[in-house]
Amino acid sequence: MGNPLTDATRHRGQGGAAAFGMLSRRTLLGALAAPALAPHARAAGVEIHVMSSGSFTAAYQRLGPEFERRTGHRLVSAFGASLGPDPTALPQRLSRGEPADVVMALSDGLEALGRAGHVDIATMVPLAETRIAFAVRSGTPKPDMSTVEAMRAALLAAGSIAYSPSGSGLYFERELVQRLGIAEQVLPKSRRWFPDRIGAVVARGDAELGLQQISELLPIPGIEIVRIPEEVQRVSIAAAALATRARQPDAARQLVAFLASPDAAEVVASTGLDPIRRR
Repeated sequence: MGNPLTDATRHRGQGGAAAFGMLSRRTLLGALAAPALAPHARAAGVEIHVMSSGSFTAAYQRLGPEFERRTGHRLVSAFGASLGPDPTALPQRLSRGEPADVVMALSDGLEALGRAGHVDIATMVPLAETRIAFAVRSGTPKPDMSTVEAMRAALLAAGSIAYSPSGSGLYFERELVQRLGIAEQVLPKSRRWFPDRIGAVVARGDAELGLQQISELLPIPGIEIVRIPEEVQRVSIAAAALATRARQPDAARQLVAFLASPDAAEVVASTGLDPIRRR
């Protein structure tokens, strides 16, 4: 990249796994049908331009060198938020015509890019489930968020809260505090930070609490993660799709297939994501 709740349904939001019910089985299998990436089966390499928002970035950065080793391709990467006006945000990069073969973001972000004509939504492949959590500065007391009521009390007691302008932040601002009935007390002391990473904001002491995707918080030194109850968890899907102006579509499909493969699952899980189980 945050109690009147009575049901235990976890929120998947527009970008949740249910959104992929509309994807045909044929589409998914076709996207995964790239040539097998045998370690010694190296073809003439090409440059694959990749754009990624934060949710899958840590996994991609760990897996990229292995993909390059196996295929001989070279990855050229650019990173930014999945939305927003900052020049580094993916919509701004794509609108300027920066080269892209593969775009990775939360599924709702990719759908927005698809509506804008930047990605081919028919090629979208789910890579992992991603969950949100709060962060506190290392060495400070960790608030109790083991229950919804405890989390509600912790948010009311916090002196300041940071959140992102993307999916997790929108959920915090528009849904979570509203459903908890504490929006009037919590939002005035909360700030949408951009382009700073929320973990970094908390680590340097600019906010007492910070909310973002777990996979985006884990790489940041100087913070500790506080998980939230499943009743108020928002599960989203990190996904990849081909850009509409992809110059290397075959190699791009090969990369997406590798990132979605069982070979990548262990690394994906190590970055705080839950890999999608393939049948």
